[in-house]
Amino acid sequence: MTPTWPVLTRWLIASLALVISVPARAQPCDGVATFADGLTPVREVHVSKTGSDQTGDGSAQRPYASIQRGISEATPGTAVIIHAGTYPGGIFLSDVTGAIDSPIWIGGATGEARPVISGGNTGMQASRTKFVVLHDLEVSGAALNGINFDDGGRVDDPLAAHHLVFRRLFIHDIGSGGNHDGLKLSGLNDYWVIECEFARVSAGSGIDHVGCHRGMIARCTFTDMGSNAIQLKGGTEDVEIRWSRFVRAGQRALNIGGSTGLPYFRPPLSQTEPNTEARNIRVLANVIQGSVAPIAFVGALDCLVAHNTIIDPDNWILRILQETVSDGQYEFLPCGDNAFVSNLVLFDRSGLSTYLNIGPNTAPETFTFTNNLWYAHDDPARSEPTLPAEETDGVYGLDPLLADPDSGDVAIPAESPAAGAGRAPPPIPGDFHRACYEDSPSIGACEVGCAADLDGDGDTDGDDFFAYLDLFAAGDDDADFDGDGALDGADYFAFLDEFASGCA
Repeated sequence: MTPTWPVLTRWLIASLALVISVPARAQPCDGVATFADGLTPVREVHVSKTGSDQTGDGSAQRPYASIQRGISEATPGTAVIIHAGTYPGGIFLSDVTGAIDSPIWIGGATGEARPVISGGNTGMQASRTKFVVLHDLEVSGAALNGINFDDGGRVDDPLAAHHLVFRRLFIHDIGSGGNHDGLKLSGLNDYWVIECEFARVSAGSGIDHVGCHRGMIARCTFTDMGSNAIQLKGGTEDVEIRWSRFVRAGQRALNIGGSTGLPYFRPPLSQTEPNTEARNIRVLANVIQGSVAPIAFVGALDCLVAHNTIIDPDNWILRILQETVSDGQYEFLPCGDNAFVSNLVLFDRSGLSTYLNIGPNTAPETFTFTNNLWYAHDDPARSEPTLPAEETDGVYGLDPLLADPDSGDVAIPAESPAAGAGRAPPPIPGDFHRACYEDSPSIGACEVGCAADLDGDGDTDGDDFFAYLDLFAAGDDDADFDGDGALDGADYFAFLDEFASGCA
């Protein structure tokens, strides 16, 4: 189509300044609150490659040289500012303790490249840490674990390690072939892992949990994992994983449960009540690309996997297993009472062994399957999976019309069979792209896209406005916002109305 530029010119010029000043729409559905939000340091301790542990005093003018020395000076309300450079791994910390209203911040300097902790058996190990924010660090090349936070072996003390935030960490190229992890967490309570990136963890987990409780993992990326991206075992309970991307994330991208040595459970195992490896784990609005099995329930109970978009698993879509079983001393409940709801599964049927892998000593008949969309793109007639329990309102064999699944773009248009077909109400307010789910939500990680969000980043802002001008100038059919087959002023104002409202 050819735009009628004379008609539009005066409108474009008159409104350009107004339009590009419209802020990105407010997103009430994409936040993650932590205990440290709104708090600011009252004191700074500086660490720099040009500093000295002997003659420095931690000031900006006379910084310390080592991270461990800087942290040793931290008291509640202190920010330990680590300036850009590469520091040796093998850092060990114990009993670093802030306060609920005065945490200790440890991380990179604003406006500088992230400092790198390189090498060592473990990049950083911290025991019995409380009220600490670890942020803006890069950790690489550790032979065992990248970062290890634990309770110092106090498996029966829920206050040994708690209120911890891990934010904007880049942990990569970790391990030497054994069971080594990017971020190893043991016995933590009340913690957050936000906007972190994990890559090339050789044989263990991106994040490994043993007996952790009340956790949130959000907006993270996991690429090329060994065994799995996230493992949650050893009595781990009440953890939510949302809005994250998993690419080639190992044998079991999300290992909900697992197999734990009996002395390592937190809290310690009960001899009078039945036990579980994992309970109340929630996996919500994530994108999972590849992996041998995207989701594995392993000795897990009361868990929810909902609104995820799963693309081309290698061998199974789901696994239901039990690796820790009852003995004469301890009873373990069989894996069961878990739910798989409103997920979008796009798969190659010829590449799967079976839809599900179900092991012995499990209770698969107690699972709930509701409102999932299953599409075998190589053979749509074989899209409906064989499930251990009857599914309610499943969608089978209909192309969800993902924007570009090969590149990981899982946006859906309004005409997708996933649109509005999910179970209501949604268990999470917002989707992978930071938009709010509708009252009748769509299936999968993404709600129906906003037409004015032309770059698909979840915001309507100046980038989208200029993208529209480019489409219009090129005579692209996508600029025909009123759908009448002609590009004219009405299209511009239709776009502008939706843009200014933020598609609300």
